[in-house]
Amino acid sequence: FKCLVLNIIILFIFTFSIFLPLLFVSLVVSEEPVWRDPFYNGSVIKERGAVVLRLAKSWFRISSLEILTRTGELDVLRTLLDFVIKEHFKSIATNDPDKYVVFFSRVLNETAHLIAHWMSVGFAHGVCNTDNFSLLSITFDYGPFGFMESYDPNFVPNTSDDEGRYSIGAQANVGLFNLQKLLEALKPLLTSDQLSQSLQILREYPQIYHQRFHELFKAKLGFLGNEEKDSYVIAFLLKTAE
Repeated sequence: FKCLVLNIIILFIFTFSIFLPLLFVSLVVSEEPVWRDPFYNGSVIKERGAVVLRLAKSWFRISSLEILTRTGELDVLRTLLDFVIKEHFKSIATNDPDKYVVFFSRVLNETAHLIAHWMSVGFAHGVCNTDNFSLLSITFDYGPFGFMESYDPNFVPNTSDDEGRYSIGAQANVGLFNLQKLLEALKPLLTSDQLSQSLQILREYPQIYHQRFHELFKAKLGFLGNEEKDSYVIAFLLKTAE
């Protein structure tokens, strides 16, 4: 129980410092015990149950759109997407014929920046599937998350992730995979020209991610200006740390 409380305190500090949009507002601990297998190794133990209440600006995810496309509910897809844009992307004109392309571009940019931010503090989300990626590019649903104690791109905080799909070093690539799934979800609502534009935007993701990643690491290292050798120094230091 003390470890649980300590985790909650850490989450509060982490939330307010980096992931402000997600707030933990209450913790309820049960008097009755529950059986759990915390390390997924068959060693079941009895613990007190707990429920955490969380708040966020929005709980809409990439999968919120993905599932509608998969089930062919395109009218609902359009309605939901228009609602998300109206409520949370107010700079996008609702009468813009290219609003879905602009929306995709915004989500892609913000997702790239978010993952670069994760990497700059050694944060591993742990379960980076489309159901845990926000359309607003905020950090949520990080259950088995963790921070690296020392630099290791293969660090995996999720004990059920045997293949390391969501290792900290794979997060940028998983982000790209999820954005590909988002584009697949939007595809039925796009014209052929809009789809071509969106594919070009998708190809720019690595550059956007690496640019933000380098900006954050240059700030950590106190680099001034923009020297060609900066990227080499950053890569050398990370390799040395590894």
